[in-house]
Amino acid sequence: MKKKVIALLLSMVVAANLMACSSTTEETVNSQELTESQEEEMAGAEGETEAEAGISGNEEDTDNSTENTDVQLAEGSYTIGISQFAEHGSLENCKEGFLAGLAEEGFVEGENLTVLFDNAQADTGTTSTIADNYVSQNVDLICGIATPSAMSAYNSTLNTEIPVIYTAVSDPVAAGLAEEDGTPVGNITGTSDYLAVTEQLQMIRDILPEATTIGIIYTTSETNSESTIAEYKKHAGEYGFEIVDTGINTIADVELAAANLVDKVDCITNLTDNTVVSALQTELAAANAKNIPVFGSEIEQVKSGCVASMGLEYYELGKQTGHMAAKVLKGEAKASEMKFETITEASLYVNTEAANKIGLALSEDFVKSAYQVFDTIVVE
Repeated sequence: MKKKVIALLLSMVVAANLMACSSTTEETVNSQELTESQEEEMAGAEGETEAEAGISGNEEDTDNSTENTDVQLAEGSYTIGISQFAEHGSLENCKEGFLAGLAEEGFVEGENLTVLFDNAQADTGTTSTIADNYVSQNVDLICGIATPSAMSAYNSTLNTEIPVIYTAVSDPVAAGLAEEDGTPVGNITGTSDYLAVTEQLQMIRDILPEATTIGIIYTTSETNSESTIAEYKKHAGEYGFEIVDTGINTIADVELAAANLVDKVDCITNLTDNTVVSALQTELAAANAKNIPVFGSEIEQVKSGCVASMGLEYYELGKQTGHMAAKVLKGEAKASEMKFETITEASLYVNTEAANKIGLALSEDFVKSAYQVFDTIVVE
């Protein structure tokens, strides 16, 4: 009897390809083979184990909530550099969207993609250092987030074959990155966050029917800001406004500029000026003290305390940029052959708490028409 039991156990071990040491057991084997009832008991025990582990359904269903198995990794391995000009929500959204767009195309960080990331902290000189460092490491592609980073990346790669993809560049033509028809000036392309200026002016008129002056603070060294102010001045008269602008050089200048501006205007509207947005709370403090509404240029500014904005969704802009970068990395297109792209439709974002804070009444219909409404101010 013992020989038969041993033979049975050995055959089971071999059949299952298990490498294990035998251990003494107190169980008595009463049969040479498993009965049907024993098999049912084992199956039931396995089911109980799965239930205890929180597993339900077929094994094929267990991975659905963890990752998208439909995306096939691109062949090879790649290293890219991401140079972000300043630290604020919109540009962070661009970066996250950019990586998401790449991942959708099979370039996944930590698998076949190495990402070098640097933030210039709104220092134009630092953007050149960052770009030069990426070039010295011979990365496969550089992404410049915001105009100064894009311009520095382009200048650093002029004598190389490294492509540059940019995002959050308001006016690529004015920045010298594209021709009037949108074609690249070199091995560089990307996406523009060109502001919906006329839509913003109409929104301000709807909220402030008696207002006549709009203030704008901008950084004199940011080409995108200068071109956008020119656009505001071009159309302001059509909506019965006068633009009062004041230029700054650094973040430290925002406090004084805002304090002076709030005594001259009925409201303030922001651009996608990276230096000013980095000091948004300083600007808001000066405006709120005078009950002057501040309007943002995108969703993150509204979440942080601006009353409203006809703005862009920067995560989606970044994702669109990631898809463009993927084409370049796959060899499907060259950056020098791709016109820059834009997201043309602006959405209305409203912060009712920001309006309440300065005693500004917003009509119910206006609030209902918003794409997204925030009832709290979140400062990160």
